[in-house]
Amino acid sequence: MAHHFLAYLYRLQHIERWSLMRNTTPENVAQHSYHVALLTHVLGTVAREVFGRDVDSDRAAAYALFHDATEVFTGDIPTPVKHHNPGILAHFREIESLAAERLLATVPDELRGVYRPFLTGETGDAELYKYVKAADLLDAYLKCLSELSAGNREFATARRQSEEKLRKLEMPEVEWLLDRLAPGFEKTIDELSEEE
Repeated sequence: MAHHFLAYLYRLQHIERWSLMRNTTPENVAQHSYHVALLTHVLGTVAREVFGRDVDSDRAAAYALFHDATEVFTGDIPTPVKHHNPGILAHFREIESLAAERLLATVPDELRGVYRPFLTGETGDAELYKYVKAADLLDAYLKCLSELSAGNREFATARRQSEEKLRKLEMPEVEWLLDRLAPGFEKTIDELSEEE
C-alpha cells in the first residue's frame, strides 16, 4: 500500500506565506519550517550552553520541522485573520486538528507512533514546545528585518508587533539571540563581509 506522507510534506514548498503583504522576497511554508527548526535548535543550544538549562535542542528542532505541516491541507492562514476573534481561532484550531489526523493517516503504520507527536502537537513537553513558539516568532521578526532592509516599509508594523511579542516571552535565550545574531539581518552582504 502506498503512503503519501512525504509527497504531502514536499508540497509545503508551494504554499506561500505573508499573502496579505507585498514581499520583496517571497517565502513558502517549507522555507519557514526549515528556518523555525534552525532557530529552535539555536535557541535550545543557547539555553543549554549559555544558560545551563537541560534542553534537548535536537528533539525541539524536530518538533519545529513539523510545526506547520498541517498547512499542506489548510494553507497558511494569515495571523490577522486567524486571531481576529476567539471564535475564528477556536474553529481554526479544530480545522488544524482534523488536518493533523488526516496527515497522520498518510504515515505508514510502523512509523505513526513516532510522527504522531510531531504532527498533532501532543508533545507532552511544553518546555520544548516553548522554544518552537519562540522560534516561530523570531522567524517572523527576522523576515520583517530583511524586508525592511530591502526598503519594503510594508513590514514596519509587523516588525514592531513581532518584537513586542518576543520581548513579552521574557526568555533570556531570545534576548541573547536578538542581541548577538539578529543584527546581521539588517546588513548587506558587503557589510557582513567587511565585519569578518
